[in-house]
Amino acid sequence: MTHLPPTILRTGLAFAALGIAFAGALLVLTDRSAGWALIAIGVPLSGLLALAGDALGSGFSRTLQDRTRQLISETRPWMWLIALYALLHVPVPLWPEGFGVLGLASTAALFVGALLYAAERVGWGRSWLMAALACGLGLSAEVIGTRTGFPFGIYSYATAPEPLILGVPLMVPLGWFALTLAGLLLAGGRAWLAGLLLALWDVGLEPLMTAQRYWLWSDPNPIWAGAPLQNFLGWWAVASGISWVLLKIGPGVFFSSLPGGNRVPPTSFNFAVAYPIEAFFLPGGLVLVGRYLEAIVTLGAMLLGLGLARAVRGKRA
Repeated sequence: MTHLPPTILRTGLAFAALGIAFAGALLVLTDRSAGWALIAIGVPLSGLLALAGDALGSGFSRTLQDRTRQLISETRPWMWLIALYALLHVPVPLWPEGFGVLGLASTAALFVGALLYAAERVGWGRSWLMAALACGLGLSAEVIGTRTGFPFGIYSYATAPEPLILGVPLMVPLGWFALTLAGLLLAGGRAWLAGLLLALWDVGLEPLMTAQRYWLWSDPNPIWAGAPLQNFLGWWAVASGISWVLLKIGPGVFFSSLPGGNRVPPTSFNFAVAYPIEAFFLPGGLVLVGRYLEAIVTLGAMLLGLGLARAVRGKRA
């Protein structure tokens, strides 16, 4: 019998427990009070399983205690912000009107986490420069895009909630930095692959954010949720370009140096975890707004991205 690696087993069980909480949220939305019990069980259970899900049985309690102490002593600040980013997704089903507030708060937490992660590896100066250029390039692409239709197609932020920067929601440039950093780490420092991972992420963003009226499409050649093929090619190009810039400024964020001048991607737990977290919550958000087909397609697209990244990283660069 093939046994799953402990980290994968713990992660899978933790997401399964979050699924219980998500099912509870769906029940709450249909005025079924039993849903609150599922939420109360699923959320803390996910934390317990994330810590010691690979030690179920008589040794569970001891393993949980040991790993909790280790977690407290070894957890870096950016890890707490990743956790906050994930937790801020949980209230969305219970407070649909707060989608904009929670979305901005979770993206801001992820942005600060990305900034801290980079600063630990290349210092504050380069970390801020990476963030400024990534946000600036992403914002520039959005401003140009809404005015000219290039590089994404014809769309508008006319119905987007505040706060805005040059007519673009603040969470958009923040997300360009944070998710590109996560995608580039997941891609093992390959800019082209990071661009593809971001384009696959946008497969879910388009139906969700248009449903929330963050942006509206009026392109004459739509293929998915109002967006044209050009949009996904544009996402790949912009994300690949931002990734290239990040690699040039802070290669130490994405590679560790070995004797002889060789460089290898980090193998331990890192900021790339933001991508699978999105792969869980983004399809869930689509289910909540009644976009079931889009949820299935999004999950498939992001799982494809995760599988491709794993396969490519397994080969020599």
